[in-house]
Amino acid sequence: MQDTSFFERPSSLPITASKPRLVIGIEQTWPADQWTGVHVVLAVSGGADSVALLRAMLELKQQHGGLGQLHAAHLNHGLRLAEADYDQHWVAELCQSLGVQFWSGRTEITAPDTREGWEAAARSARYEFLTRTAEQIGARFVVTAHTADDQAETVLHRIMRGTGIEGLAGIPLSRSLSPSVTLIRPMLGVKRAEVVSFLEELEQGFCTDSSNASSRFTRNWLRNDLLPQIRDRVNPEVDDALLRLSQQARETQQEIADRADRLIEMHAQFTEDANNSRSGELSIECGSLRDEAMVVVRELCKRAWQRSGWPLRDMGYDQWQQLAQLALSADGLAVMLPGGVRAEASGGFLVLRRADPR
Repeated sequence: MQDTSFFERPSSLPITASKPRLVIGIEQTWPADQWTGVHVVLAVSGGADSVALLRAMLELKQQHGGLGQLHAAHLNHGLRLAEADYDQHWVAELCQSLGVQFWSGRTEITAPDTREGWEAAARSARYEFLTRTAEQIGARFVVTAHTADDQAETVLHRIMRGTGIEGLAGIPLSRSLSPSVTLIRPMLGVKRAEVVSFLEELEQGFCTDSSNASSRFTRNWLRNDLLPQIRDRVNPEVDDALLRLSQQARETQQEIADRADRLIEMHAQFTEDANNSRSGELSIECGSLRDEAMVVVRELCKRAWQRSGWPLRDMGYDQWQQLAQLALSADGLAVMLPGGVRAEASGGFLVLRRADPR
């Protein structure tokens, strides 16, 4: 439900006023000259984070101008029934009052009967809707309101479930949604306290998802129960510690990925199949890999596999380790991997061939 009643025209920060920390954080992470000239879709659920994103981006747009337009998009999953309908109506009213074009969609979620299954299905549907909306508008970017708090929670969740360096890096600043649309998360350096302060300064209301109070959902349990206990009993600055860990993991992962990419360029060959696709065959000259760290060889195998366009879903740490060990083994060994890919060490090369996907 909404925290405050419907409003008339929302207040606006004068351009001459000092910028709030939230606005500064967004501008430092994603400079205005990178987006003001193109159309941008903002994902606005109605919650505090996304409403703050909408208001901050409008302030920056007002200050910097540009030919591009800001659009707001909202997907109603229908999971919270009347409350979800209310949120959709509320966001539409907010966008109308701000002069922002509003795009909405509705979907019915079907998923495995687990919270994780429902969350994954809802997330997938949301990004599909956002991508489709951006492509329809001709927008270059989709922007979401993930914050530093979301980042810390994600890192802790991944630690508990089991993850590697790449997972510890947390939520990335950007990723591709389609050949023409890029997802941007410019509030990853902004803390939730700064969101609240920004909205209070504007006297801006927002919606509250009642399901966020239920600790039977894993993410809510982390946020509402576990993290407060860690702050109280172990480390009051645990959020900052998790963010530092994420930053260090991101830097380390980037170094490993860069090294792996250089090795791929020097020692990997991709053979196209009859459809001019790289899914035919991959061969990696292994002699030069003997002096490389295992973590680099694993990353090389993973990134070469990705370049081949082969399915990643069933490939986990054990499979990448098996493939890396094969690359460093004697000739004559072979394994079958998910996606119908056969890997064989032969003649000083690691050769991977995928069976006809049909």
